[in-house]
Amino acid sequence: MTTSNPEAARLPLGASEPLGGLGGVPTIDADPFGHDILEDPSEFHEQLRGAGRVVYLSRYDVFAMGRYADVRAALVDWQSFQSAAGVGLSNFKYEKPWRPPSLLLETDPPHHDAPRVVLSSILSVRALRKLRDGWMADAEQLVGDLAERATGKVLEIDGYADLAAAFPIRVFPDAVGVGQEGRENLLPYGDHLFNAFGPSNDLVQKGAERIGDISTWVNAQCARDALTAGGFGEAIWAAADRGDITHEQAPLIVRSLLSAGVDTTVHGIAAVLHAFASHPHEWDALRGDRDRIRVAFDEAVRWESPVQTFFRTATTDVQIGDVTIPEGRKILMFLGAANRDPRRWDNPDVYDLARDPSGHVGFGMGIHQCVGQHVARLEAEALLHALLDRVCRIEIAETPERHHNNTLRAWKSIPLRFHLS
Repeated sequence: MTTSNPEAARLPLGASEPLGGLGGVPTIDADPFGHDILEDPSEFHEQLRGAGRVVYLSRYDVFAMGRYADVRAALVDWQSFQSAAGVGLSNFKYEKPWRPPSLLLETDPPHHDAPRVVLSSILSVRALRKLRDGWMADAEQLVGDLAERATGKVLEIDGYADLAAAFPIRVFPDAVGVGQEGRENLLPYGDHLFNAFGPSNDLVQKGAERIGDISTWVNAQCARDALTAGGFGEAIWAAADRGDITHEQAPLIVRSLLSAGVDTTVHGIAAVLHAFASHPHEWDALRGDRDRIRVAFDEAVRWESPVQTFFRTATTDVQIGDVTIPEGRKILMFLGAANRDPRRWDNPDVYDLARDPSGHVGFGMGIHQCVGQHVARLEAEALLHALLDRVCRIEIAETPERHHNNTLRAWKSIPLRFHLS
């Protein structure tokens, strides 16, 4: 295979000649939303990074980036790479979104500013301190209840269902002010939301039948009279009363918490559990130094990248190296590929507690960086503390099973064996 980009010669998977009509941009024909790549994207990510700074994905007529430096720079440059045209494959300039756009993810300044300021204050590290003791106690109770199922000193559980999914659904809706009834809708709602950022494939169609009813339930929880006192939701409505945001914006901001604040945390916690089960020496290291708990979670987010991709749209002709991305074209940012770029990380495929994972793009970067990342860190911290109190070793009990999603690196089941202290 000949190409104007010598690095693109390492593209056996679905690769083709660069398109001359696009200025010699290296081209990949493989489907990044296909089940084979969703099951294990590592080979595709390596080929994407090796192809060049910018690649053309012919299957969807979009550009793509997989190298850390370029992905990070684009995420920070909201003026050139806008979110307001949608962070999925659909272009909101020409296509009507299936639900009102997110005021956090799918707007840019100035429309993005007020909602971001309000939510950043409500979810700040300082504001979350009042939740810490309660979440620690909830995590201890959850792990303690599971430990009662142990046979001797051995406990076998599904790390995904029994811990990663169970704990956020237990504590986060309480913090928002959502009642108990109907919480089972939150995970399928988020699953469909993140699927809808990709193409209208079988994964989207799978959730289409139920999404109407589920969306109706979610939207109902965002109303002022549906929210319990003292939660994030009430604080958002109070901000509307002060005039910091409008009353029309308030339910949409509450909805952002329920759509982007559940599945991402669930799969982030699942990632750290899988990391320790597959790297048992790192669990030993954490038991010896609990001060590394937050590093442990962030390294898992870097290593696994629960949010794998987001789109941006060029607001003008953007020059990156020898490639010009034309105005109005979609660019697919591969956060997962960037977080394992060997140009940025030593031994990037290894989960390593000795690493400083700061700077990873697993939570995004720039003004659209995940506003709820401190909430996710606190949930993970509470659960890991509870496990450290009782568990001396974590092992894979049976082969884990992936859940495919167009945007998320997700799990269906992680059978684990805990050896109790």
